[in-house]
Formats: sequence, C-alpha cells, structure tokens
Amino acid sequence: MNEINAMKLLTLEEVATMLRKSPAQLRWMRHNGSGPRCAKLGGRVIYREQDVVDWVNAAFDAAPGA
Repeated sequence: MNEINAMKLLTLEEVATMLRKSPAQLRWMRHNGSGPRCAKLGGRVIYREQDVVDWVNAAFDAAPGA
C-alpha cells in the first residue's frame, strides 16, 4: 500500500489563479484531459501542488525555445 506524503492540496479556484486562467477554463482543461492531474475528494476537485508544478515544467520542457 502506498504511503500518503505531506503535500499541499489546492482547490480548482486556487489552481486557476495560479495558472492565470478562469475556473471555467480549468474545468474545460480537466474535461478534455489537457490540464494538470486532479482527483475528486469528498465531492470536490482537488489538485496536488506538485502535480501542477510538474505540469507547468513539462509545458516548458516541451516548448521549442519559446
């Protein structure tokens, strides 16, 4: 069984602010699978801060010198 490590959990609104997107844009990204990893916990969409950071870093790594 995997151990749960201490991590910061973020709401959809917090991630939208962090990424400078509207909550609606982030919901669409979640719907079409283009956004950061998330999970539903207790009926709320939650993001791990590290998953958001990894998603942003991957976008920069994939950018051809932009």
